[in-house]
Amino acid sequence: MRLNDFYAQFEAQNNVAERKTIPPPNEQVLCLSTADVKRTLCRVDPQKSAGPDSIPDRVLRECAEQLADVFIDIFNISLSSTVVPMCLKTTTIVPVPKKSTVSCLNDYHPVALTPIVMRCFERLVMRHIKTQLPPSLDPLQFVYRPNCSTDNAITTTICPSHTWTIRTNAVHRL
Repeated sequence: MRLNDFYAQFEAQNNVAERKTIPPPNEQVLCLSTADVKRTLCRVDPQKSAGPDSIPDRVLRECAEQLADVFIDIFNISLSSTVVPMCLKTTTIVPVPKKSTVSCLNDYHPVALTPIVMRCFERLVMRHIKTQLPPSLDPLQFVYRPNCSTDNAITTTICPSHTWTIRTNAVHRL
């Protein structure tokens, strides 16, 4: 109970009401294809933990052919109505200790388990968003680039300063 109250304190400050946004009539709403949904379901990692819906990844992966048509309807209705079904937004927070010895609530790292179906939906929408990014995107923006991570950002920051330090030391030795 104390851990639940501890995590809930961060959401308590969120007092912004949810609002449904209606796209302008001339704007094309994203529409996913059955092939994309099937492909995404087939790529589900069977080693991941099931979310609060308790649907094993293995079931979604092995039944992708049969489930794609069902989920394409849910996903496209959700996109056109701009409302995500509540059952897909349910999350279970699992406390994972940061240290081997836990002495306070802050020694836990909260891990959110979301339904696998929602993760697939997010992946499909993210893939679409990435295709819409302009080629003029800042080259130092790594977050939406394929095969990039925080390591790229760190290397980009450290490498020039490291090179400068080596050159400066070489000049001072002369």
